[in-house]
Amino acid sequence: MKQRISYFFMFALILVLVFLAATLPAQQADAKDCKDSPLFTRIPGHWIYNCKQSQFDRFDFLTAPGKKTPVEGQLWKITYYPNRDLVAKQSELQVIRNHENAITKLGGTVVYSEKARCTLKLLKDGKELWIEVWAEFTGKYGLVIVQKEAMAQDVVADAAAMGSDINVTGHVAVYGIYFDTGRATIKAESAAAIAEIAKLLKGTPALKLFVVGHTDNEGTVDSNITLSQARGEAVLKALVSEHGIAAARLRSYGCGQFAPVASNDSPEGKAKNRRVELVKQ
Repeated sequence: MKQRISYFFMFALILVLVFLAATLPAQQADAKDCKDSPLFTRIPGHWIYNCKQSQFDRFDFLTAPGKKTPVEGQLWKITYYPNRDLVAKQSELQVIRNHENAITKLGGTVVYSEKARCTLKLLKDGKELWIEVWAEFTGKYGLVIVQKEAMAQDVVADAAAMGSDINVTGHVAVYGIYFDTGRATIKAESAAAIAEIAKLLKGTPALKLFVVGHTDNEGTVDSNITLSQARGEAVLKALVSEHGIAAARLRSYGCGQFAPVASNDSPEGKAKNRRVELVKQ
């Protein structure tokens, strides 16, 4: 009799455990190789749907109504989904405020904020971090984090290759010359590419060039013409002052956004359109 009672209680206990397991919200597994950012814990009851990491990329952060600021560097994206059984979902504003409060406690700032999106900024360990947080009424939300830094230049324009292109087509696009956003200030990592242009000119004494600046379609047409002209002039001056090239062999020009080599609908296309070209006079 006692043995039957023991079996009965064991069976009842198993039924209770099965019932509890069926009624408790199930924590869904994160996408493979994805994990939380060290900056933020996740909203309770959420799992990582997908993630992405790029060694060097660009993201346009919203910094004012209708205004975006491009930031380049190491990039992370994380998208969170609510568990299927999650009943009490946080509102878009609740998600945004949670992250704003968290970044403020770390010493960061709120650059811009809307109901369902915000841009945050943090200086940490000598690094400048930009963060976008977005949220949906469905409970989904996501993070975009860019650690701002200059790209490590792996490919440098080659004088011989540039000269070959100029001989065949009359012009060559030079990638590897970088400027501050919206300005004509040449960045330090452009030195190698400019040195190769000087090498080309010194090796071909009769060659005269137009140094032509190009932009993507961000900004107005007039401002892009002005900017591209100033960038072409900046490269010309660097060749003259830093490499001793005769100014009479060079002339700067600005095409603005009028000669794209790729679609401006993607960051990659815009990057290709922001260039300096050498055109044979």
